[in-house]
Amino acid sequence: MVPKNYNYDDAGVNRRQRVESKKQLSMLQETYKQSLFGSVLKLPYGNIFPAGQNMYLDLVIEGVGTKVLIAQLIKKYDTIGVDAVAMAVNDVIRSGAKPLAIADNIHAQESNPELVKEWLTGVAKGAIESDCPVTGGEIGDVAEIINGLSQNAGFDMIVASVGTVDKKGIVTGENINPGDPIIGLASSGLHSNGITLARKILFKQWGGKFEPTDIPDGLNREIGIEVLEPTKIYVKPLLKLASKVKIKAAVHITGDAYTKFNNLTYASPGIGFKFDHFHPQPIFALMQKTAIELGYFISDEEMFKTFNMGWGFGIIVDKEDIDTAIGTLYQTGVETDVIGEITNKQTVEVVHNGKRMILT
Repeated sequence: MVPKNYNYDDAGVNRRQRVESKKQLSMLQETYKQSLFGSVLKLPYGNIFPAGQNMYLDLVIEGVGTKVLIAQLIKKYDTIGVDAVAMAVNDVIRSGAKPLAIADNIHAQESNPELVKEWLTGVAKGAIESDCPVTGGEIGDVAEIINGLSQNAGFDMIVASVGTVDKKGIVTGENINPGDPIIGLASSGLHSNGITLARKILFKQWGGKFEPTDIPDGLNREIGIEVLEPTKIYVKPLLKLASKVKIKAAVHITGDAYTKFNNLTYASPGIGFKFDHFHPQPIFALMQKTAIELGYFISDEEMFKTFNMGWGFGIIVDKEDIDTAIGTLYQTGVETDVIGEITNKQTVEVVHNGKRMILT
């Protein structure tokens, strides 16, 4: 029996519809005229707005999606707040901005004090890792909206962060040239993206193979704990690097994974990307292996369009700055390497395990 091809659409996330939905954001451009200090500046991964003479603010709001269901499944709630902070601050630093403050918003079936304590434990830890205070937040009891796997334990978690960057420090994505290196900063595993697909392959709760306490071959801990591993926070390495070299582009490798690099062509037309250095954590290979055991097939292309595959953040610098960049990042303790380079082919090419793929 030929395994059925399985992708993000099959898991319940319609990529084509998401693309069409995002086109509706254009109607918000009418609001830009309300900016008090000048024009809103469009960047490859969002907009920043002026807040005075030569100073811009970057405001991001992000969530952790269905990773909250993993926390509920294994009844461990003290790390999910790290993910929420990471998703916001890792987006803020893409513009070169330093996060200034964080606010959280948690919608819950019930604001149980013990759960609230655990949720905020993770938020506080993530904020400290980001050198950023939590200055506000809200917890709403909305039992008619939120359902949970455990009684009265359902929740959704959103974090907003605002950062500041002076005009000369903005990472614009401009002047990227063929031959420029792409530097990868290691991930801690799945992070907070592609979880909908991962859940439906890995966990019996959603039609997959394993109980959350199982330790599959290739892992050294329970799979529930492995998937719940918090997203890495890259604030300190990125800001330290920005003080040493000119960063041409910074990419948080989240939803849509390596196809996200295509956004940079808006600022640097005519370029392409070749990635050829990966050592993904075992959880990624386990997912593909388990899919086959369930009668499905997840292609390598789908993996690189959905998951970070071992690198959670990408940075592009001038090739003359590569030694300084790698040395600076090494000092911060983050695992770092050159994972590819800029080309003139106007494609996203991935070479892995001897296979060449073009991501579309």
